[in-house]
Amino acid sequence: MEKVYYSYLETWISSLLVDGIIGGVGGVLVFLPLIFMIFLMISILEDSGYLARAAFVMDKAMHKLVGLHGKAFIPMILGFGCTVPGIMATRTMEHERDRLLTMLILPFMSCSARLPVYALFVAAFFSAYQGEVILSLYVLGILVAVIVAAILKRTTFKGITSPFVMELPSYKLPSLKGVLIRTWEKGFSFIKRAGSVILVASIIIWALSSLPIGVDYGTPESFTGQIGTAISPIFEPLGFGEWQASVALIFGVAAKEVVVSTFSSFRIPEDGLGIESVVQDIFTPLSAYAFLVFVLLYIPCFAAFATVKAETNSWKWPIFMVVITTITAYIVAFIIYQGGTLLGFG
Repeated sequence: MEKVYYSYLETWISSLLVDGIIGGVGGVLVFLPLIFMIFLMISILEDSGYLARAAFVMDKAMHKLVGLHGKAFIPMILGFGCTVPGIMATRTMEHERDRLLTMLILPFMSCSARLPVYALFVAAFFSAYQGEVILSLYVLGILVAVIVAAILKRTTFKGITSPFVMELPSYKLPSLKGVLIRTWEKGFSFIKRAGSVILVASIIIWALSSLPIGVDYGTPESFTGQIGTAISPIFEPLGFGEWQASVALIFGVAAKEVVVSTFSSFRIPEDGLGIESVVQDIFTPLSAYAFLVFVLLYIPCFAAFATVKAETNSWKWPIFMVVITTITAYIVAFIIYQGGTLLGFG
């Protein structure tokens, strides 16, 4: 009896290490080179003094498109690296309405946390058009942000935009030390999150996928499978009504990288296949793209939610942000999947 107990315990510990920690966190960390490259490009733009001039150049276009002045452009650019510093950068905006509106549309900017999800799906379904597919998601996020901002500016945030006043720093050649320090700070922040939020989320996913005792790991009979099965009909019109996709979206609220680690946890180690085989069994190319669009637009991560709460000192605006982003994500993903099906891409 004691041997059986130790054997069972050994199996659980092995599964925790391989399926939970290595499969979850490791599935995200493999994308670190791509993420560091994004942070490097943003750091070069910051250190050269170009970002401030970009805000000046974009002022007239921002006024016409969304009714915001050029200062809103800087948080939006920073949002491509991470939503949190983008939200904090809105402190430079004097007008409270403009600041709130900018915060609400920042989650539509495709932050680096979403890049591992993009990389996984384009490798599995769009290997011949990887650059074009990822570029389309970045452009779509910008277009949706413009449309949502224009709607909110004419409804919730009616009023005159404050004048654009900004001191322009001089152009300079980016210093290697400054760029590397900024890149490392942003990248190390991502690594810390992988070692905390993603690690905890991966262990929780593993536990839910292993329980109740006696079920096969990551099957529909597990707690994970039961949760996903219960909510999957909601996503059926979007083309990804499978329980695995539903679970990935739920856990992706903690951090978007967790979407990848969730799919990693569904991989059966003995099959000898990679994580791409998991998503290929769940999605078609059309439903995969609709899923990517939903990941792009839906609820931002916990950190972004908490930052909006801290910056506004209110629960109203972070909750409003969750509602707006989720409704927008559902509508856009629905249009893409149903429209693609009508056009024969299904």
